[in-house]
Amino acid sequence: MIRFDKILFLFLALCFFGQIASADRLSSKPASMPDDLSLSLVEIITHVEARYSVSGFSAQFFQTSTIKAMDITDTASGTAYFKRPGKMRWKYEAPERQMIITDGNTLWIYRPDDNQVMIGKAPSFFKGGKGFSFLSDMKEIRQKFKMSLEKEGSEGFWVLKLLPKEKTVDIVKIFLTISKATFDVVEIATYNSYGDQTRFVFSHIQFKKKIDDSLFHFNIPKGVEVLHLDEQGDM
Repeated sequence: MIRFDKILFLFLALCFFGQIASADRLSSKPASMPDDLSLSLVEIITHVEARYSVSGFSAQFFQTSTIKAMDITDTASGTAYFKRPGKMRWKYEAPERQMIITDGNTLWIYRPDDNQVMIGKAPSFFKGGKGFSFLSDMKEIRQKFKMSLEKEGSEGFWVLKLLPKEKTVDIVKIFLTISKATFDVVEIATYNSYGDQTRFVFSHIQFKKKIDDSLFHFNIPKGVEVLHLDEQGDM
């Protein structure tokens, strides 16, 4: 029998839900970094946008997802790639292999150990900040969220609180942890209306002037079972 519930949970964990990264895990200091670190919210997000204005970037990630009502916590890790606008590739290496890929239009979830690929329409899965789609275009943060600067944060980091302008039960708030040394987004924590939480810690962030579009398209291997996400709602 298809393990759809488990597959969908892992995907939703990515969409809707990372310890603060230590200083030695951050990228190099950008040349444009101001000397005065007492910046306003608008100044911070402007520098973040400038930092991520290249074609794309890659990063290693460590994910912690917690379902509050069931007191269940799962962890996962892998490598992610992003390209403006709307292109993402999440390659999970542990505990199970899987890939979540989108070219901005189509979404593929490939589980090689199950010989299955699930296909859906990307826009319907990435509304309101789901799936961290703003990482592929940081300007979406101003467009889609109400922002505030948290007063408390670890030394060397800013914490931004984001509230989706389009209200959903899937995401009610997002916290971005931003390095004061580099303006890299080193952690994202999301919460849904049930109090479930997912944290992603990013390390080894590498900005790229060019990133191949082929990373964001999936060619379905011969013999792989194909499932359609928009047909799985009643399962």
